[in-house]
Amino acid sequence: MKIEKDRVVRFHYTVSEQGGEPVESSKDRGEPLAILMGHGNIIPGLEKAMEGRAAGDSFSAEVPAAEAYGERRDGLSQRVPKKHFGGQKLGVGQQVVLNTNFGPRAVTIQKVGMSVVDVDLNHPMAGKDLHFDIEIVEVREAQQVEIEHGHVHGDGGHDHGHDADAGKAD
Repeated sequence: MKIEKDRVVRFHYTVSEQGGEPVESSKDRGEPLAILMGHGNIIPGLEKAMEGRAAGDSFSAEVPAAEAYGERRDGLSQRVPKKHFGGQKLGVGQQVVLNTNFGPRAVTIQKVGMSVVDVDLNHPMAGKDLHFDIEIVEVREAQQVEIEHGHVHGDGGHDHGHDADAGKAD
């Protein structure tokens, strides 16, 4: 079965900056990542590279910044009260996850003051061309409920934690 829109793909990945050391690998967690194709679950360039592949395929993909986490944007600094960092030790250049109104967000610390911290809201990988090594583990048809919700349920996917009848039409 080939990878296309509305299919669930389980895959292992290793990502590095082009020409650099690996930054992150799903193999460190042991479980492959599960995504629903065509629903923006992963960066566009990676989704494009996986299109038409099948279980058992291993390949590399070069993804330019514009198709990954976008270009770096200037003026995305924000001053945040220190109390939002929950007493963790902070250093310039450090990446931390900040809980925002839009959910958790990875930010980079620019400056630490007495009571405030200046952070850069650009994604840490913004402006970087990325290299992926991909190994496709499984490809299956998505269930209707997964398509409606726009993400994978169950193994390696998203767990809503609600009962089986939730979301069904009466």
